[in-house]
Amino acid sequence: TRRESPVRELAGNTARIDTDEIDLVRQDHVGEIVNRVAGVGLHRGNGQEHLTAIRSPVLTAGAGAGSFLFMEDGIPLRAAGFANVNGLFEANSEQAGGIEVVRGPGSAFYGSNAQHGLINVLSRAPSDAVTHEAQGSAGPHDLFHTGLTSSGTFGRHGYRVGFNTAHDGGWRFASGFDQQKSTLRYDYNGPKDDIRVVVSGQNLNQETAGFVTGFKAYKDDVLKKGNPNPDAFRDAKSARASVRWDRTLENGSQISVTPYLRFTEMTFLMHFLPSQAVEKNGHRSAGFQSAYYRDLDGGHRIILGTDLEYTSGYLSEVQSLPSLPFGGYDQGVHYNYEIDSWVVAPYFHTEWQVFPKTRVTLGLRYEHTRYDYNDLTGGGLLGKFQRVPDRVSVFNNFSPKFGVVHHLSDDHSAYFNYARGRRAPQTTDLYRLESNQIAGQVTSETLDSIELGIRGRVQGVTYDLAAYYMEKDNFFFRDVDGFNVPNGKTRHRGVEISLYRPFLKVFDATVAFTYAKHTYNFDNSVSSVSNSTEAITDGDDVDTAPRTLGNARLGWNLFGNGRMELEWVHMGRYYLDASNQHKYPGHETVNFRARWELTRYVDINARITNLLDTEYAERADFFRGTHRYFPGEERAGHVALTLRY
Repeated sequence: TRRESPVRELAGNTARIDTDEIDLVRQDHVGEIVNRVAGVGLHRGNGQEHLTAIRSPVLTAGAGAGSFLFMEDGIPLRAAGFANVNGLFEANSEQAGGIEVVRGPGSAFYGSNAQHGLINVLSRAPSDAVTHEAQGSAGPHDLFHTGLTSSGTFGRHGYRVGFNTAHDGGWRFASGFDQQKSTLRYDYNGPKDDIRVVVSGQNLNQETAGFVTGFKAYKDDVLKKGNPNPDAFRDAKSARASVRWDRTLENGSQISVTPYLRFTEMTFLMHFLPSQAVEKNGHRSAGFQSAYYRDLDGGHRIILGTDLEYTSGYLSEVQSLPSLPFGGYDQGVHYNYEIDSWVVAPYFHTEWQVFPKTRVTLGLRYEHTRYDYNDLTGGGLLGKFQRVPDRVSVFNNFSPKFGVVHHLSDDHSAYFNYARGRRAPQTTDLYRLESNQIAGQVTSETLDSIELGIRGRVQGVTYDLAAYYMEKDNFFFRDVDGFNVPNGKTRHRGVEISLYRPFLKVFDATVAFTYAKHTYNFDNSVSSVSNSTEAITDGDDVDTAPRTLGNARLGWNLFGNGRMELEWVHMGRYYLDASNQHKYPGHETVNFRARWELTRYVDINARITNLLDTEYAERADFFRGTHRYFPGEERAGHVALTLRY
């Protein structure tokens, strides 16, 4: 609801990772922290790249970009039609005040991209007392992190400034990255007005190592440290600014308005394609979120609002290599276009206390999206690349929501939630076409979700159990023959379990486990014999959709000023192709972390990742008859120091 709400009052799931957990994990990659949540499985590429799964297979291309909503303090990191599959590297999760994860379609507050789930990175609030921190850490292959923070509160005014850097020399040949992130936050808390200003940005310069190829290449000590794409790179920068103003009115209701600005820019070598083309993309946005909150007698609540956004974006793809004798990869400008986008989205969200222990939630969001596309190439074909003539695309989507929460007792509550997610297509799916595709066939994707859950506390165990069933229609992709598939259908069902149990005063155990089945709900044949592994049969598993995910942690609180943690991470086996002919067997890894507060001014941290030195793949794939992998890093030790003054 864009306001703090008790989890037990929500008709649906919400997980929150707090600051203590963020500070203990001290991530090198965002997947290390969010994969601790049931139902979430980020696959790490190389460097800071990732592909996401939240109640879904690991999705790629337009589906991977458009199926998940990544936010910072409730503001999307990117415009809805211009998303980035690697989008979470743009958020300052290293210095966050918390990370919220919602699995499945979002509430009426969130529209396009809040399909399979959303992740909201929260800025850290100002501290009560003036505090300054300096942090530094070191690991293998010249991996260094630094961080500076200053924060304090003076009367009604508070501030926090955070800056951090990462340098990684890369454990694979010709790889590594440098990244800088910063966040500035100002809070004003008045008698009737609360104001929060957040300005954040990041810069990434990455030398990218590509897939290693060959069956089980991730187990070969030479191959896994090699890099078949030594020229690959990714340079990205982004910045955001927002001002949230909440005013309490005389009748006790509240108005909230949030204007914001956004900037992104990225250039990278498409090392995963034979063309080795260079893509440049970016956009600039101005948006406005508004909401009116009214609490009624009897425990009822009404929230009305509208989201507005304008975006100006661009994309180009240029192949410098000579034209290839196969595949239609011709030298030259494959694509070059600009797009103006407008989104208007009114919504309402209501909560009704129908019985003393039963609360009903009703919501509806209408979202109007318009893309004005302008081709800058002159149109026509270049090899297999089709440059669509100028056009306007309009999408109108309704997303209803209905939920019930019933308090079984003071310690237990159950909920039912139905939510429909609808999203306008990604602009790349609409305008980045190949010769066999037909412009204008792509429509809005629909995801219908039903969820049942129960949560509470029994005999010292805090638990959260959820079961879900989802059906997706109008799932769009380009098949291996190069044709549009605008009407793909998939089914998703699963069970998620989260448990927490303290024991013997200083120990605790946490478990997050997922069993899920993601299957195709349609047939799609292919004509190419060499690509027969990509034929789709109704009922088969979607590729890269592990049935099981697990994370278990044993913690030990050391005399109130330290903590040690042993973590087990499980990735179940999954198929690498649509026809379910090739598979990755899955893996288990173990990590160790420790944090000790030596004095009120000095903390030390130590961690060992992949403690058992397991040979595994961060991501496995099967492409054009070849197994390919992003290998997992071998055992690595890290130490860190924090000075506080």
